[in-house]
Amino acid sequence: MKTIHSLLIVLALASCSEREDTASANNDASSSASPAAPVPYPLETCLVSGEELGSMGDPVVLVHEGREIKFCCDRCEPKFREDPEKYLSQLDNP
Repeated sequence: MKTIHSLLIVLALASCSEREDTASANNDASSSASPAAPVPYPLETCLVSGEELGSMGDPVVLVHEGREIKFCCDRCEPKFREDPEKYLSQLDNP
């Protein structure tokens, strides 16, 4: 009888340990989930040049600090990167 009791205790402990491992794996998976989607770009014009998006081909899209930024061409992105706050203030204070 003691053997059966001891066996049940061992099985119960093993089951608890397995649940903790599964919970830990689930937490690891959720912590490595993809970040939230960026805040969509609200304008129909390039943030740097003011040109209409699409007037020079497909817009260039950049995610900066969780915000989607769109440019009319690839020449505008380096200008934005030089002083992003200058251009972001246009979005924050229209």
